[in-house]
Amino acid sequence: MNDNISGWNTWLTAFDDWTDVSISEVHGLMTGLMTACNAPDEQVWAKVFEELSFAPLPDEALTLLTEEAEDTVFQLKDKDDAYSYTPLVPDDEHDLYERVIALKQWANGFMTGFGITDCGISGDENEMLSDLAKIGGIRLEDDENFEGGEESYLHIYEFARMVPVSFATRKRKPVKDIALIAGLSIDAKTTKELQAEGKLPKPMPPVVDAMNQNRPS
Repeated sequence: MNDNISGWNTWLTAFDDWTDVSISEVHGLMTGLMTACNAPDEQVWAKVFEELSFAPLPDEALTLLTEEAEDTVFQLKDKDDAYSYTPLVPDDEHDLYERVIALKQWANGFMTGFGITDCGISGDENEMLSDLAKIGGIRLEDDENFEGGEESYLHIYEFARMVPVSFATRKRKPVKDIALIAGLSIDAKTTKELQAEGKLPKPMPPVVDAMNQNRPS
């Protein structure tokens, strides 16, 4: 599937002025959330991103995200259509390094998105998340070759692709009911805003971030 058909180029254009995280990570976050929730409107998506301390999305990106979430929920709800789901990564005309890093970012996004749904998980799902976390923990330097090459990449890509298919059978709930934003009115102040006003303590940086701050992925 090339970059035009997959939507890669469309996402690049829509998110051109927004660089908090990669488009693959945003797509993974959206997918993880949509395996357990119904697709929200633009206002709720904006609130989710605010509560995650991201910069506001450009209008074009917010609209695209909202539409893609609706399509993703519709796709994952259908047993036949679900198997055609694909993570947002560049096509095989891009360097293997670029594709591996994009899949790593997608995996981390999915872990975040599903994590904020507060859903219980089965033993099998926990095992899948553990394996997905390994993909999210891949470390590569620009000049490194990915161990196993194309064959290994295709293997982990196929595994990652099937995670949302396996997770999407649960009963969905409204995004506004997740703990991240539950109880907040649509115009409520975000955690980031309350921290800026000194009404909430600022969080300590995650240990893993502190350890890796000089080792960019």
